[in-house]
Amino acid sequence: MAIVLGCLLGVGLLLVGSPWLWPRRGDSPTRGRAGITARMRLRLGRAGLDRLPLSAFVAGSVLVAVTIAALAQATVSVAALTLGLGLTGLVLPWLLVGWRANARARAHRAVWPDAVDQLVSAVRSGLALPDAVSALATAGPEATRPAFAAFERDYRATGAFSSCADRLKERLADPVADRILETAKMARDVGGTELTAVLKALASGLREDAAIRAEIEARQSWVVNAARLGVAAPWIVLVLLATRPEAAAAYNTPTGTMVIACGLIVSVMAYRVMVALGRLPREKRWFA
Repeated sequence: MAIVLGCLLGVGLLLVGSPWLWPRRGDSPTRGRAGITARMRLRLGRAGLDRLPLSAFVAGSVLVAVTIAALAQATVSVAALTLGLGLTGLVLPWLLVGWRANARARAHRAVWPDAVDQLVSAVRSGLALPDAVSALATAGPEATRPAFAAFERDYRATGAFSSCADRLKERLADPVADRILETAKMARDVGGTELTAVLKALASGLREDAAIRAEIEARQSWVVNAARLGVAAPWIVLVLLATRPEAAAAYNTPTGTMVIACGLIVSVMAYRVMVALGRLPREKRWFA
């Protein structure tokens, strides 16, 4: 009876938190699937993997999940634990892509003020706006040079600044780059003498935002790492225990399966709550 009540409590808590854990994205299944695909492509773009086909990423995730599940079954022979580790392997590539996207965003956030300063200097020196943007392929920060080099090749081939700038926005997949390039497109289309002043103000604001974010992330990093260790530690202990034949036999019973399933649900909920509480607001791409 206590097990049934515990399961009902867990299901109830999961239903209560479901609006925040899995917010509603669309009314129809088709729109929902399209939204999931678009979010996955956007995540891959932020991680610098925009050329990786989505089907290849999904196939790789399934392969990782099957490999981890096979190793777990060969090591511990606990069906519920094998299933849980297989699901973890399925999500692991997605988590790695998110980590790469966050690292790339932090790297770009630190170098965008310098890139804006280089653009302002090039415009002040008398270069045309497309040439000033192309100059960032050699004079800009290292992290953004490949994207600007591709822009330079596109512009030399087509001479269409707006379309080349749109493709550059897709390669960079950064809200700051969107603002810079949209400002440059407007200045080229309608003219204006305030371009350098706007870019200088933007660079100043970016430096202040980067400093504040770096301080906050440094203060909360130890809390986030401790929370991740707290989620992972019980499962490491469980894997070690399951290597013993008597423990594996106990976890292969219905009660052991229920314990592992409840632990998996609680771990997922705790991790999602930890991520939600520690997430800093991300600037949206309004000009994507």
